[in-house]
Amino acid sequence: MKKIQILGTGCPKCKKLAENAEAAAKQSGIEYELEKITRINDIMKMGVMVTPALAIDGTVKVAGKVASPADIKAMLI
Repeated sequence: MKKIQILGTGCPKCKKLAENAEAAAKQSGIEYELEKITRINDIMKMGVMVTPALAIDGTVKVAGKVASPADIKAMLI
């Protein structure tokens, strides 16, 4: 099971990234868990200084932009 984490305070871009990640995971047909990390201290602990950010299995893949479902799908494989 993949662990998909959305790092951000809940801004519109963060919400869009979460939607895109969920769409990508569903299209991939994988088992996944979606977690939203909204506390600044927790976000900074992962080394992220710019939100929104996307982490997969604890590794930050994208920071500071909203990745498309297609881009996220490629990261999940």
